[in-house]
Amino acid sequence: MNVLFLTLVGINSVEDRGIYQDLLRKFRDEGHQVTIVTPVERRKKIRTNFRKENGVSILQVKTFNIQKTNLLEKGIGTLSIEFQYLSAIKKYLSTTQFDLVLYSTPPITFVRVIEYIKKRDKAYSYLLLKDIFPQNAVDMKMLKENGFLHRQFLQKEKRLYQISDTIGCMSPANVEFVLKHHSEIPSSKVEVNPNSIEPIEFQISTEEKKEIRQKYEIPLDKKVFVYGGNLGKPQGVDFLLETIEHTINEEVFFLIVGDGTEYNKIQNWFSQYHPENAKLLQKLPKLDYDKLLMACDIGLIFLDRNFLIPNFPSRLLSYLEMGKPIIAATDPNTDLGNIIENAKCGYKVLSGNQEEMQTKIMAVLENDLHSLAENGKKLLYENYTVQFSYDLIKEKLN
Repeated sequence: MNVLFLTLVGINSVEDRGIYQDLLRKFRDEGHQVTIVTPVERRKKIRTNFRKENGVSILQVKTFNIQKTNLLEKGIGTLSIEFQYLSAIKKYLSTTQFDLVLYSTPPITFVRVIEYIKKRDKAYSYLLLKDIFPQNAVDMKMLKENGFLHRQFLQKEKRLYQISDTIGCMSPANVEFVLKHHSEIPSSKVEVNPNSIEPIEFQISTEEKKEIRQKYEIPLDKKVFVYGGNLGKPQGVDFLLETIEHTINEEVFFLIVGDGTEYNKIQNWFSQYHPENAKLLQKLPKLDYDKLLMACDIGLIFLDRNFLIPNFPSRLLSYLEMGKPIIAATDPNTDLGNIIENAKCGYKVLSGNQEEMQTKIMAVLENDLHSLAENGKKLLYENYTVQFSYDLIKEKLN
């Protein structure tokens, strides 16, 4: 089978670890031909190019800057990308016929590319719905509801769902949200196909844990609650900082590792208050981050309380894979917290409820961390492996 994957994620190698690389590597290892179309932003000064590497084909398309740039260029870049992708595909992939076109959100602006491949090759189209846009932008007050741009994006969203043969959602709550707000979509074309990875076993000795903590000047005698990943508006970092401020338990130490639009805000807060129970580190290379995460005790997930869409962050998988119990502070609409508590691998908190957060911090400290960790690994292996996602997609083409 010939698979075309369209993404806004910069993929340099299928051997890297990540929810998309792991899935595409699974397709390759099962004997399928995989072609990845991925952006290379203009700031990198690399032209559009095509290469074959590690058994897959990678088409890098030169785009505007679409990550970590101003809203104007991000908007123009997002709207332009389907024309840039279409042009590159016609030039470099004109003789390759695809059986499956696989794509994820963001963005919702691949419609013309998908329509072209479906018409040219009679390909099956499968959407991995990772981001419900534009509603998430409205929730974060980045887009005016019923404004001109909002209406334009709603039309594109509707068309994207229309041309997708199957829509794979991250959780049952996401399936429910899509069907509730898009009554024209038949329920038969929407299914749960969550974030998934190819898990690996991590082992760390007591001595290694000590060395890693000493390297980053993290206390050896405390339970380290780690938040790792993107630090943007969707993460509701105000509640994260409030939690650090209100936690007086001397057994607890908070570690924040990441980068994003709110990083400077967090850095300024640390400079102003100098918390003794917390440390901030900027984004680390993946290997270093994984080692540091292994040396921590409890994973934290934060989502802004104003979300109407049921977000389901992929950082959950890192925590489960590493055997970290989890506290998830989220909006009331996601089912993330319920899934964690039902699996007995952590606790949920309504974002903004500091009293509940302090109660759950005490609860996790009083629990058996090893049992929570083992329950989390069971949840991961039963629900969030690439084998599960691969089988769902593959059966559509049988």
